[in-house]
Amino acid sequence: MRSSFFQLVKHVQYSVFSEDIDNIRRKKPLVKHLRKLNPFIDEQGILRVGGRLSYSGLSYDHKYPALLPCNHRLTDLIIECYHRVHLHPGAQTLQFILSQFVWILSARRAIHRVVSKCCTCFRNNPKSIQPLMRNLPPVRVTSVKPFQCVGVDFGGPFFTTPSRSKGVRSHKSYVCLFVCFATKALHLELVSDLSSSAFLAALRRFISRRGRCNKIFSDCGTNFKGASRELSQYMKEASEEERIEWGFNPPSAPHFGGLWESGIKSVKSHLYKVIGEQKLTFEEFYTVLVQIEAILNSRPLCPMSSDPNDVSALTPGHFLTLAPLSTFPEPDLSEIPLNRLSRWQLLSRLHRDFWKRWHKQYLNTLQQRKRWYNDSTTVLSPGMLVLIKDEQLPPLRWRLGRIENLHSGEDGRVRVCTLRTNNGTLQRPVVKLCPLPQ
Repeated sequence: MRSSFFQLVKHVQYSVFSEDIDNIRRKKPLVKHLRKLNPFIDEQGILRVGGRLSYSGLSYDHKYPALLPCNHRLTDLIIECYHRVHLHPGAQTLQFILSQFVWILSARRAIHRVVSKCCTCFRNNPKSIQPLMRNLPPVRVTSVKPFQCVGVDFGGPFFTTPSRSKGVRSHKSYVCLFVCFATKALHLELVSDLSSSAFLAALRRFISRRGRCNKIFSDCGTNFKGASRELSQYMKEASEEERIEWGFNPPSAPHFGGLWESGIKSVKSHLYKVIGEQKLTFEEFYTVLVQIEAILNSRPLCPMSSDPNDVSALTPGHFLTLAPLSTFPEPDLSEIPLNRLSRWQLLSRLHRDFWKRWHKQYLNTLQQRKRWYNDSTTVLSPGMLVLIKDEQLPPLRWRLGRIENLHSGEDGRVRVCTLRTNNGTLQRPVVKLCPLPQ
């Protein structure tokens, strides 16, 4: 078997390195990448690496491994065979095993090319797709009334008590967060449970204090901690009752709602630092929550001016305190001198100046992509077999699915797919899909 193997190696060498073998026999200089290996031809006519291990106690094949090209079918078959025989080792370990009898030019590149097509290794460490971050939607870059378009999310559960009486049992409470798409202002409501009536009451309190909103966006239900499967249906019923347009993100796609996810993260960070393990009453918790809301609405969006002595900044709170809930269109007062304006016109002019700064300064800070700026080179197509990422299971237990439909965005890039699985069809974002090697 050994002689048959080296006959194949010899055949490949004479077809790929024929010119180099001829130069060795004529004692002519070799190309640079072969000169480092000091190659020679043994008694059987096999091209071997000379190297510096002549006085070591290693075997002949180990001291003088046969030379193989990087891009050849025989090389790929040898790598594939030893990869399976030695139970799918890593690239470096496989290279050490192969170097005991053959020397592959650009071995790492050849091993990576072959091992990357191994389905067993891929399923142990699958790679998902990450498309380019999409452009901001119109509701994020248009100056509209605060909380005209909002995102909503739930956080919790948090344990509260009805009163400070001795022996009172604690109950679960949840934080309902509303975030303005234009100004990033937050509104927090404390709810006692995740029922439709509790959410509808929180939505009505929000509208009464902040004004009616036209659009609400949220996750599809799987991202609401502790919520039941019917939560998305509850929210649809609530929106229909209030006559509000509702948009849902694809299932299992929390990165589609980064605006409210970061808001929930900030709220939880303040709550854990302030409260810790204490159990407050419902009223005490609500008071702390409103104070946290005020702190988060004081976050700076951009500097108010370029003056180094001016330490003030434009915050979401500037857009919440200078206009009534039922505001109406007002004339442009920017060209009228300040000494000719009435008191109410002066407030209107100040509010318009905030929006002017929002346009000229804050929007420019949203120009650059902070992440996901490299578009994936993987091209998805209907019929492709993929692994569906599931954080609750190990990779070897992830479900297989076949792509049925591709859903492109306004920029033409695919970010959501419809898949067919053994349990029916479902939608998933492409970041949760890992195409199997072809």
